[in-house]
Amino acid sequence: MTDIHALAGAYVLDAVDDVERAAFARHLDGCESCALELAEFRETAARLADSTWSVPPPALREAVLAEIRRTPQERPRPAGRSGSGRAGAWRRRFAVAAAAVLLAGGAGAATWVTQEQRVRDARTEAGAARDEAGRIRAVLAAPDAVVRTGAAPAGGRVTVVASASRDEGVALVDGLAAPAPGRAYQLWLIQGGTATSAGLLPAGQGGGTKLLSGVRGKGLFGVTEEPAGGSAQPTMTPLVAFALT
Repeated sequence: MTDIHALAGAYVLDAVDDVERAAFARHLDGCESCALELAEFRETAARLADSTWSVPPPALREAVLAEIRRTPQERPRPAGRSGSGRAGAWRRRFAVAAAAVLLAGGAGAATWVTQEQRVRDARTEAGAARDEAGRIRAVLAAPDAVVRTGAAPAGGRVTVVASASRDEGVALVDGLAAPAPGRAYQLWLIQGGTATSAGLLPAGQGGGTKLLSGVRGKGLFGVTEEPAGGSAQPTMTPLVAFALT
């Protein structure tokens, strides 16, 4: 069957039949990634009317759809076989249409490329977030996970769950006083007097969750307030510090 996720580009270009249009519209209600992709494609299409674009010829839409119709399509596969070929055909159809728009857009081609990159970047970020969430769940469920907690003198707590077998941990920072403007809380793994940065919280925020890497063999965990871009080494005595082992 058709990969419904591959229809976003064709849907924006109105290059789907009535059945596919209805199916994709229903699919959008429960698919955040397709909704994001559709919004980005529509924004790109809207750019065609921007004053920074060269005026496209009146028959641009017809030319684009004609290119789509001329693109060879794979025949339906027998029942029981993968639908990836059909999905690939849809991607080729959109690629041909995109190429036609680029040729017609003249100086506006760079804007189209920028929008396409934004879609790819959003997908990459979403994939990275899913991967990190899975790693956090794995640390919390690890049979050798240990939990350590420390309190800050001015209020707030920091909890670290560490798994030596995974060599990863999760730091949960909650309720620390907001750092000064242009400053951020930086996390540190410390062993034998050597501190290794374990990540930064967003500037100005007194709480957050960070996935930690390289926890195996580290004896201490600490939090300091540093410039928003982070420091190579702590510049102050940790506000919170406690043993991990």
